[in-house]
Amino acid sequence: MPMRRPCLKKGPEHMSTDTISHPGYQMPTANLSRRAFLTRAGMAAVGTLLLPSADAFAKVFSKERKLSFYNLNTGEELTLVCSPQQYYDRRTLRRFNRFLRDHRTNSVYPMDPALIDLLYAVFVFTGSRGTFHVLSGYRSPETNRMLRKISHGVAEHSLHMEGKAIDLRMSDISTRTVQKAALALQQGGVGYYRRSDFVHLDTGRVRSW
Repeated sequence: MPMRRPCLKKGPEHMSTDTISHPGYQMPTANLSRRAFLTRAGMAAVGTLLLPSADAFAKVFSKERKLSFYNLNTGEELTLVCSPQQYYDRRTLRRFNRFLRDHRTNSVYPMDPALIDLLYAVFVFTGSRGTFHVLSGYRSPETNRMLRKISHGVAEHSLHMEGKAIDLRMSDISTRTVQKAALALQQGGVGYYRRSDFVHLDTGRVRSW
C-alpha cells in the first residue's frame, strides 16, 4: 500500500515564485513553538464548554485532521491534512497562500502559518465536521483602500494586508459558536459580525469586538 505524502515536514521552507516576499515573514524555527501554541490554546479552552479537561485536550490533538475550505469569492476548494506535530511543507503553504489571494487583484502573499494552527484549534474545539467558508484572506493595499471608502468597518492598517487575518463562517457551526471558541483560545483578534454572519480571526494581539 503506497504511503500518503504528509502535508507537513520538518525544517524551514522557501516560498514559491508566485508569492510576494516581505521582511516581516519568518518560518517557525522549532517544532516546540508550534506545539507550544497549541498547548496554550488547549489549556485556555480547558474548563470552558469546549474542553472539560487536560485529558480531553491531549486526545483531540492526537490525530491528524483534515481541514476543508471553500472560497466564496472564487468558488475554489482546498483540503489540508494537518498535524500539530510537524511543520507545514512548502506545497501546503503555497496552496494556502494561493487560495487566500486577493481575488480583486489576483495578488498572492505569504499568509501566517499560525492561521492554520488557529483554524485547526477552532475546528477541534467546536467539534466541526464541516467546511470553512472564506470571505476574505489577503488584501492588497489597493483593495483595502477601496473597501475603506465603502465601509467604516475596514481598518486602515488591517492585518489582512499582512497575511495575518481571515474572515469566515463554517458550514455546520454557527458564527456565534466560532466566536466563542476563538475567544476562549485567546490567540489573537476576534471580530464578530452578526448581521453579515461571519467572524474575523487574526494572529495579532489578543482583542475582540
